[in-house]
Amino acid sequence: MLTKRQEIILKAIVEEFIKTAEPIGSKTLLEQYGLNCSSATIRNEMNYLETEGLLEKTHASSGRVPSTYGYRYYVEYLMDSVLDEKEKYQLQTFFSNDLPLGDVIQASCDILSNMTNLTSLVLGPDANKQSLAHIKLFPLNETSAVAVIITDQGHAENKTFYFADKVSVEDIKTCTSILNDYLVGTLINDVVDKLNEIKPILERSVKRHEILFNAFMQAFVKFASDNVYFSGATNMLYQPEFSDIEKLKEIMKMFDDSSLWRSIGNRESSVKVKSPDNKGELIWVNDVAIVSSIFNIGDEEGKLMVVGPSRMNYNKIVSILDFATQFIESQYKKKK
Repeated sequence: MLTKRQEIILKAIVEEFIKTAEPIGSKTLLEQYGLNCSSATIRNEMNYLETEGLLEKTHASSGRVPSTYGYRYYVEYLMDSVLDEKEKYQLQTFFSNDLPLGDVIQASCDILSNMTNLTSLVLGPDANKQSLAHIKLFPLNETSAVAVIITDQGHAENKTFYFADKVSVEDIKTCTSILNDYLVGTLINDVVDKLNEIKPILERSVKRHEILFNAFMQAFVKFASDNVYFSGATNMLYQPEFSDIEKLKEIMKMFDDSSLWRSIGNRESSVKVKSPDNKGELIWVNDVAIVSSIFNIGDEEGKLMVVGPSRMNYNKIVSILDFATQFIESQYKKKK
């Protein structure tokens, strides 16, 4: 366990390195943080922190930088979660909009990326664990309609269909009624198979059954796929830690692997982040730091994540994640 002074020095080094990306020496700590001790004492404490694996010494400088373990200690015990007034106003303005739950989740991903200048992603609740609660089909005209698919957990997906031929309003109503009669209560993962089973019923009852059947099949296949949204992937290009092209290629490949992101948080290496709701976690994958926070939608969980170098502004990121996850949960409760 570190002493109070050692924790103050470690906290100062982490936060100064996040701002400057330069190794931190004892002189900087004395000038910037006004520590009540001599430069020699600070150097001794830095040597101790290095011995304990919390700091690392670079070859090009006598200063120190945080190690992975140092970041872990910082986010678990030392970090303060704070936002300035401008950031609070930006979040409050954005989240004051009354959006559908699905749009709130995706838009949260965008604002996380914009406010952190990093890559963000959101894992929506796994649709495969949910059951179909209701289907609505709204005709726009004779050649298009909007389908809304709703699960028992309040997850909604809408899709606009453009039909090759005219479809009557009566056909649309009949098709919707049959689908609700036979599919409600079915696990989303099983809906495609069940839809194939009831195809003969649609053939007997609906004139333009093939057009409507294909439209719904496309919607359910999309709905059952991994619910992963990314924003700001190109922000990785501007991080000095990822200037090596081969390293950058590795990271970009990660964004194509939805199963990787589904597994985040189930790893023993994850660290609990010091935050008001204790829902935050930090892990490293391929030298990339990933800060995540859980939100609950009924009995299901989703996750908001921010992805970047170890040298990221954890205070700000965790505060934004806390705000966003609380808002998503409150929107779900309002719409139940």
